[in-house]
Amino acid sequence: MANCNDQTGNETTGLSNQLNDYCQMIESEVIIIGGGPAGSTCAWKLKQHNIKTIILDKKTFPRLKLCAGWITPKVIKDLQFKIEEYPHSFLIFNKLYFHFYGRKFPIKTRQYSIRRYEFDHWLVQRAGVPLYHHTANQIHKANDRYIIDDKFRCKYLVGAGGTNCPVYRTFFKEINPRVRDSLITTMEEEFVYNYHDKNCYLWFFDNNFPGYSWYVPKANGYLNVGIGGKFSVLKDKKTTIKEHWNLFVRKLNKYGLVVNYSFQPRGCNYYLHQKMKVSQLDNLFIIGDSAGLATIDMGEGIGSAIKSGILAAKAIINKNIYCPDLVTKYSFINILFPWWTK
Repeated sequence: MANCNDQTGNETTGLSNQLNDYCQMIESEVIIIGGGPAGSTCAWKLKQHNIKTIILDKKTFPRLKLCAGWITPKVIKDLQFKIEEYPHSFLIFNKLYFHFYGRKFPIKTRQYSIRRYEFDHWLVQRAGVPLYHHTANQIHKANDRYIIDDKFRCKYLVGAGGTNCPVYRTFFKEINPRVRDSLITTMEEEFVYNYHDKNCYLWFFDNNFPGYSWYVPKANGYLNVGIGGKFSVLKDKKTTIKEHWNLFVRKLNKYGLVVNYSFQPRGCNYYLHQKMKVSQLDNLFIIGDSAGLATIDMGEGIGSAIKSGILAAKAIINKNIYCPDLVTKYSFINILFPWWTK
């Protein structure tokens, strides 16, 4: 809490209330809006250097997060943990099965699947910083501090709130507009299912879909299936992702991967990696999906989020420039060469 003395003898109740609000304001050197992989990793790195940090998130953890839940060896290296230390479900794939225009290409690799419900909760707990359940709405700068809803105050503010992050919306939207052709729309579902095929399958461009669909088994009997593609292309072709979802469900049934199941998919939107004019303004930063950093070829966002969180933390720690262009733009590098973790 900010330090203040009791105020007495104010001429108006309004002034007294303003002073009281000021006194109750929670202050931190760094505030991160968003407790997903980007925000929690940034907080974890800052905590290692004893920089006072708090996280604000509109959701309580653990929480449902739409995501195939695929991570690479590079993610594990960046997070500096060993697989055997992870306390939740973890599935290893030594091969991925890619399908391009009906042709199957098995690729030897080393990849992993996790449940975001567990993974994100673990990351935010491991960060070891205070987490406040708060939806950030109004943000402004006063002197050299950023004020959030007149309740929180900080010197450094990091936007990690996803596609609709209030930090991006308030400070970066006009100077750093997102590219329409980079918008990805998805439909997916994660559910308990007694699956018999433990392989991971990816189908690209089926039925002229401008993207791909996936079948990703998880440990402990969970399964994630979904599709994701470019919104602008779907719109130009006057088709919908729902139509392609229905075709995908038929494929799953045809191959016996998911049968006799009543799907209840949900959707989300995010942006692929794009060149940003500005990703840092003074002591403001945007990371992860707030900056639009998912890989161009696969739309994979976890690794990009984690790397950008580390880069932002290092910029704050070392007082230098944050450069998210260092985040990998392509997933295939980490699939074909999983142990090459530059």
